[in-house]
Amino acid sequence: MRRGLRFVPLALLAATLLELVVFVAVGRVIGFGWAVLAVFAASLLGLVLLRREGMRAWRGFRASAEAGQPPGRQVTDGLVGLLGALLLAMPGLLTGLVGVLLLVPPVRRLARNGVQRAAERRVSSMVAGDLFGPRRVRVRRGAPQPAPQPAAEPTVVDGGRAIEGEIVEPGRN
Repeated sequence: MRRGLRFVPLALLAATLLELVVFVAVGRVIGFGWAVLAVFAASLLGLVLLRREGMRAWRGFRASAEAGQPPGRQVTDGLVGLLGALLLAMPGLLTGLVGVLLLVPPVRRLARNGVQRAAERRVSSMVAGDLFGPRRVRVRRGAPQPAPQPAAEPTVVDGGRAIEGEIVEPGRN
């Protein structure tokens, strides 16, 4: 994790230069005034959406907490929505485009699932279960398959017989 942090300044510089190149290119095509207006309008829309997405995330978190359900899905969905609105609020055409994409439901769902998988990899199984609820398990009947790490393969007992199984993440087959 710390190794990747040393590239953050370089990535920010590259993103800034890319934003500038895109702005100049768009300005040449549609005109400088229209390009400035597009950036301003996108930023204004992002500021409006920041409030809406923040309230939506808070309501989803409270509803799941009051219902006694794991809040992880609502939290990750809220974080993705807030990130999309924040990127839209930042001045720039590329950040605005990425922000709008993160607010589109299918892309938002993909991003939420990616954030959830990343969080599950970084925390213990018990904490992941508390955040996101129990994991689904696919059970296959038949001869057990050789596993590379036998201790890591979950086993389900069915009437005294052991059945080999594997953990399946939501949305994956």
